[in-house]
Amino acid sequence: MDAYSCYNQIFMHPEDQAHTSFITDRGLYCYKVMPFGLKNVGATYQRLVNHLFTPLIGNTMEVYVDDMLVKSRTADQHIPNLSAMFTILKQYKMRLNPTKCTFGVASGKFLGFMISQRGIEANPEKIQAILDMTIPKTVKDIQSLTGRVAALTRFISKATDRCAPFFKALKGTKRNITWTAECETAFSELKEYMGRAPLLSTPEHGDILVVYLSVSASAVSSVLIRSKDNAEHPVHYVSKALQDAEVRYPDIEKLAFALVVSARRLRPYFQAHTIHVLTNQPLRYVLQKPETSGRLVKWAIELGEFDIHYKPRPAMRGQAVADFLSEFTEPQASATTHLITEPNPSPSQDQTPTENTLDLTQPLWTLFVDGSSNAQGCGAGLVLVSPDKVTLEYALRFNFQASNNEAEYEALLAGLRLAKEMDARQIQIFSDSQLVVHQVNQDFTAKDASMTAYLQHARHLLATFHAHSIRQVPRSENSHADALARLASALEQGTGRHIHIEFLAQPSTQAPLICTIDHSPTWMDPILQFLQNQTLPANPAEARRVRHRSARYLVINGSLYKRGFSLPYLRCLTPEEGHYVLREIHEGICGNHSGARSLAHKAIRQGYFWPSLHTDAQAFTQKCDKCQRFAKLPQLPAEPLTAMVSPWPFAQWGLDLIGPMPEGKGQVKYAVVAVDYFTKCGKTLYVASASPTPSSPTMAGNLTMPNSNNFVPTSRFVYASPPQPILSPMARSKP
Repeated sequence: MDAYSCYNQIFMHPEDQAHTSFITDRGLYCYKVMPFGLKNVGATYQRLVNHLFTPLIGNTMEVYVDDMLVKSRTADQHIPNLSAMFTILKQYKMRLNPTKCTFGVASGKFLGFMISQRGIEANPEKIQAILDMTIPKTVKDIQSLTGRVAALTRFISKATDRCAPFFKALKGTKRNITWTAECETAFSELKEYMGRAPLLSTPEHGDILVVYLSVSASAVSSVLIRSKDNAEHPVHYVSKALQDAEVRYPDIEKLAFALVVSARRLRPYFQAHTIHVLTNQPLRYVLQKPETSGRLVKWAIELGEFDIHYKPRPAMRGQAVADFLSEFTEPQASATTHLITEPNPSPSQDQTPTENTLDLTQPLWTLFVDGSSNAQGCGAGLVLVSPDKVTLEYALRFNFQASNNEAEYEALLAGLRLAKEMDARQIQIFSDSQLVVHQVNQDFTAKDASMTAYLQHARHLLATFHAHSIRQVPRSENSHADALARLASALEQGTGRHIHIEFLAQPSTQAPLICTIDHSPTWMDPILQFLQNQTLPANPAEARRVRHRSARYLVINGSLYKRGFSLPYLRCLTPEEGHYVLREIHEGICGNHSGARSLAHKAIRQGYFWPSLHTDAQAFTQKCDKCQRFAKLPQLPAEPLTAMVSPWPFAQWGLDLIGPMPEGKGQVKYAVVAVDYFTKCGKTLYVASASPTPSSPTMAGNLTMPNSNNFVPTSRFVYASPPQPILSPMARSKP
């Protein structure tokens, strides 16, 4: 249905009628109703119809400016739905244009598209306009072709890639184009595709929508899919050409950019539905890794407000998806990956180690371990070599008795812990212990209870690495670690050494005793659960809030960190930990009892964060006893200024004694300081004793001060007159 002169049905406000005046040959006229051509008439009319049809919009009716659509699932429901719409029209005296209204049809044209119960179809007239086109011969013809394609881009898979040859022909300032064979092929394929343009499905409330992404050298594309009846139906196609710096993005960043473009253009779908992104690339890891660039951080925050889940791509179940992915090329690494495959027997049931496959294109760490047990003691030595060939030496001395095999296991466990602290992902281990190597590789079975406990602990640590390998080497090839182990085992307490040796108090298999004082829920728990396990709260509003906030956080070694705008990552703390940090900064060994704002900024600069940081800092400073006692009180009333005025130079002096100080030449320990109040000139005399003299020091002609029992001149100034008063906390003298 179409409204009759929709804008003219709204009356102008009497005060605004003069603003619509116009001049004719018969006089000056103005509009009493809202005319066409004003800047805000479209928004005003849309606001009006939204207000009138609020109970019906989204249920039985859709309205866009003057186009109105009444929808019903059955013919019996259609009459009551029309009656409700006409009741509102009659109430507000709105009129329709009968020549443009159609009633009781199963499909019809709305906003330039064909709407039916099957879905959304492209306008046949627009498709025919492309099919009837001849080969373009001028620039204007190609522009006409690309304009017609742009009107149907939501129906065209990879529209930018299909039109790329046309865009190349338009480049430059040439008046005549060069129609190449590539353009001819693209033109023919475009016509063939438009002859079988897909039918777009309409998602329903509660549907889970799927996004497939595609990346090419010059464009990014995506398709939004809805699953129905065990088949996949397209909802919307998106395509965008890469511009300037976007062309030089890495392949994985182009894939993330394709998702961002899809979220921006299909925002209503992303806000109303759960989105599953099906890709075989580590897209979620790239958006959340600590080394993410500023561009990826911005995209991660932008995508954080949506309910997006990343899933591996399964087999295709629809022709539309097959057409979209038929030319899809996954981003590949520029270098060829060389794999070293080692025997990997089936893991035990208690712990499954990682797959023993090393990728030589990735950073590889090397670990040499050895243990030693003799009559002098037990120890272990290890040498860790980084991918940059930086060697780390480490030695352990045990404060408990251990067998030689247990010492070998302790060396292995210490090396794995050290490599994990260095953020190693791939590691190759060399040991001269046949028992340890074959038990870890599951060639030997651990029968002893102690060996079983050590083996389980070793497998648990190995499972935290992406890839690993362990080999047995002769002792001659493991001499460095062997020497460190012997050094640690033979070391006596108090002996000087150049290599740092750590003392291990108890075996690694002995579980530490942990006494939990308080384990109340904290503000970090929902964010950690989402980032680590993709678990969200049951409340939809809370889940949306956690998903949006989590884009600003990341997990490093099990600890939560906040991404700073211009600072390094900030370690997240609980309120109890934050109170300890504030106390140390405010009144610790380096504390200066700073104010609340300065205290909060210092905590942030030290690398800490929690949501109530500024509020807690304000409350902490207000409760500080020393701050309350000695802080400035600006709210006190003003007092008259008490000034000591000196009328001329050397008329009034201040005298004081300071000390004792470190003894100097002549056994002097004290200093007598005299300051003129007018010139601020200061004189100092060092004395050996602070005992009083028989007479007070005077200033007449020469400045004399007490030194032992004598008066010694300290300067040779000649004064016009003796000073009037001498102010001193010890005594006063008068002329």
